[in-house]
Order: sequence, then C-alpha cells, then structure tokens
Amino acid sequence: MTDTPWLDDACSLVEAFRKGERSPAEELAASFDAVERSDLNCFSFLDRDRAEAAAKAADVSKPFGGVPFGVKELDQIQGWPDTQASLLFADRVAKYTGHAVGRAIDIGGAVPIGLTTASEFGGLNVSVTKLNGVTHNPWRHGRTCGGSSCGSASAVAGGLVSLASGGDGGGSLRIPGGYTGLLGFKGTYGRTTRGPAAYSRPGTVVLGNMARSVRDAALLRRRLRSRPDRPDRAALVGHLGGRPGHP
Repeated sequence: MTDTPWLDDACSLVEAFRKGERSPAEELAASFDAVERSDLNCFSFLDRDRAEAAAKAADVSKPFGGVPFGVKELDQIQGWPDTQASLLFADRVAKYTGHAVGRAIDIGGAVPIGLTTASEFGGLNVSVTKLNGVTHNPWRHGRTCGGSSCGSASAVAGGLVSLASGGDGGGSLRIPGGYTGLLGFKGTYGRTTRGPAAYSRPGTVVLGNMARSVRDAALLRRRLRSRPDRPDRAALVGHLGGRPGHP
C-alpha cells in the first residue's frame, strides 16, 4: 500500500506503474489522503468517484497513464464547477470539457482528481480570492504562490499530485513556478488550442502545465499541441505547431 504520493516527476511515476512497483489506484488514494491532510488550500473541488473509476481503468502504456492530475479552475471539465474563481459564477457548471484538458486525459491518460485554485478570472498574480480564500506556498505557509496558477503550483510542489494544468497570459505559469521551484513554461501562442469555446481576447494567454521536470512539461505539451480547431482560429496546426505546409 502506498502511504504518500509520489514525489518525483510524473514520467518516473508512470515507469513505476509499468514495473508494478505502484498502482494508479494506490497512488490516487495517497493523493486524496494527502489533500485531506493538507493545509495548503490548493483545491477548490474534488471528484473522488470519477477519479477512482479513471484510476481503475488507467492505461499505463499512455504517456501519463494513471497519474493524478490537478485541473486549474479556469479550465473546464463537463459537469464540474466553472467558477472562474469568482463569486459571480460560484454556482455555474461547465457544459463542456476544454480540448487541452481533454487531450491530457484521453491521449495522455492522466487521471483528473479536481480543480486547483486560481486568482479571480486569472487577472492577478496572487493566490487569494473571496471565493476560495488563501492558497499557501508549500515552502512556507502564509506566503504566496503567485498566480494565477497558484493552486496547481501549490499542489505539485506540495507533493499532492505530480502534474497539473495551468495557463499564462502575463506570468501565470512562470511566476508560480518561480515561487515554488517548479517549471512554469509559457510556450508559443496558439501552440495549444483554447477550444472549444476559445476567447478572442486576451491574445496573450497560453495553456500549459505546472511540472516538476522539463521532460514532464515537454511530453505533455507535445500531447496537447493543436489540431485543426474551428472554434479557436488562433490555434496553430500541423508539424510542430506550424500551419500546414510550413515548418
């Protein structure tokens, strides 16, 4: 039985799954137990039933098969809260799953366990909202994780999950990464689609992830790269994100 969540990167966790050293179900249970014990306040919503079903059916041949995965609360999963970290939308429920998060789950094999906290509408580089309160830095309780991907950074750096989604318009991955010792990488605009309900503005926002290693971030980013996506006219498609026929 696994008592604590995996503290190395997600790629090495999948390797452990494949060797039979750990199981996705045991890892998930350890993550939920750690979240319940934690005082970081980095999750705003948890879905244990869905996560347990996904872990039981996990395909560890996939790049992140069976890895517990935190989803930034500015992203959408159908049926989960879609609050944008604001009291204004406290009761709203997502009607769709974002294409990027969906690919992390369907193609990558990650197991979503819940929503990680964010700053309201992703508009500030802080880790406090009226809806969810203060999200703490795992290196020192009471200190900020930055924002807006504060909950994802806190959850990954705090040892609760090995990987989490995020986004960056003006530092929302890079600042939390710098504050918590993680890789917060902002890639090329349009490299990862924001569909199916893509916004035309702000034109600086890039979806990505909070990761413990370069290989985790790079592997997930490759799995999330844009395909032809009619709702998102800014999505780059084709080889390495270029438009068809162009490198």
